[in-house]
Amino acid sequence: MPEPAALDAAANSSLAMRHSVNIAIVASLAGLLFGFDTAVISGVTQALREVFHLSPARLGTAVSSALWGTLCGALFMGKPGDRFGTRDTLKLVGVLYIVSAAGSALAGSMQSFMIFRFIGGLAIGGSTVLAPVYIAEIAPASRRGALVGLFQLNIVLGILAAYLSNFLIGEFVHDEVWRWKMFSGAVPSAIFLSLLFTIPQSPRWLVVRGRLVEAARVLRDLGHADPEAELRQFSQGDGAVDAGGAKLSWRAHRRPILLAITLALFNQFSGINAILYYLNDIFRAAGFSSLSADLQSVAIGAANFAATGAALCVIDRLGRKTLLLTGAVGMMLALIGVTLIMASGQGQYWLLWMLIGFIVSFAFSQGAVIWVYLSEIFPSAVRARGQSLGCATHWIANAVISGLFPVIAARTRALPFAVFASCMLLQFFVVWAFFPETKGVALESMRAALARGARASPRTVAGA
Repeated sequence: MPEPAALDAAANSSLAMRHSVNIAIVASLAGLLFGFDTAVISGVTQALREVFHLSPARLGTAVSSALWGTLCGALFMGKPGDRFGTRDTLKLVGVLYIVSAAGSALAGSMQSFMIFRFIGGLAIGGSTVLAPVYIAEIAPASRRGALVGLFQLNIVLGILAAYLSNFLIGEFVHDEVWRWKMFSGAVPSAIFLSLLFTIPQSPRWLVVRGRLVEAARVLRDLGHADPEAELRQFSQGDGAVDAGGAKLSWRAHRRPILLAITLALFNQFSGINAILYYLNDIFRAAGFSSLSADLQSVAIGAANFAATGAALCVIDRLGRKTLLLTGAVGMMLALIGVTLIMASGQGQYWLLWMLIGFIVSFAFSQGAVIWVYLSEIFPSAVRARGQSLGCATHWIANAVISGLFPVIAARTRALPFAVFASCMLLQFFVVWAFFPETKGVALESMRAALARGARASPRTVAGA
């Protein structure tokens, strides 16, 4: 029979895991709002054209206004996240989501619409910086990939919810439909804000700030049997004292900086957000009606959600690198198919299946990996700012690509997809040659794992 001490340890471990999962679910709801805000715009682009008399270039400017806000949020939310804690800074993010949804719905001009979309972008940028970092610092190393991946799962759930919301509002509302579509995000934003008051500060952040008594109390509440041992581990590794000081610098953090920038660029040069933003336009360009385009979008959103869930089941077993390589091949093949359909004007029946194949490949790879990888490769003292750098790169590329997409597609529908396919071929070789595996590595041991540039041995992994 198992010893009583072993039974107690197992019970404590199980309790800690349940607490970590519950807290991660709350924080990951920032991803749901991110996904909802990202996709809801796809259902109002035609209305914006008509109401505000927009050219393709002005439509691109209107859609990308949120992305420039996202860039600012990604750039500037890291510092307050490190200073005030990711949980408390997420409360500001919740307020910004509410203001953006209500303001966009009530906008009387394109200028005011863009201002409120910019505010929503600040919230999205903050979400991508703060929520993954918070979850990574709460999660045990053995389940960090799946728990941080809940952020991405909620992103795709938010996308699916936005597509469903757009479809249902379009079915049952007949006046000012686009305003109701934009306002619908205010309700989940208010729920998210209220739930943030039920979760604790990150114990690793508390250690960095020297608040050891509070950190021990949080660890105890989370179910850790020996909080003092956990605190010693946080302090002795990369957790509290960073060799490069409290500044994110090229000299001290060259390797994670390069990895973060490269991963973020490839994420956007897959074409994922441009396709999501203009999904209905892509279907209409291929000959589908407005209503059928909404239904096709729901199908793609459902495939996105299912593939992300599948990825989270294996990310801590197969590893981040394996998923990135597998997805690059799938995305490249699907994008080649879309390119051929758009170039020939034939085979429209296959367009939905090509886009589903692309979304499934993205969700199983880049979608599931990016926020996990960015949140774990930087030391705790600069983790939010490191995440901020990767996210800012991500959103700069996003804003540029999404702003140019409708202009280029108006001239040649196939070219954007051919470029995206070529980028996925390049991603495969870059990831294969240069990206280290990080699965199962404790955050306090991550610097050594990156320095080796290879998969860390399970014997080097300790604790959470």
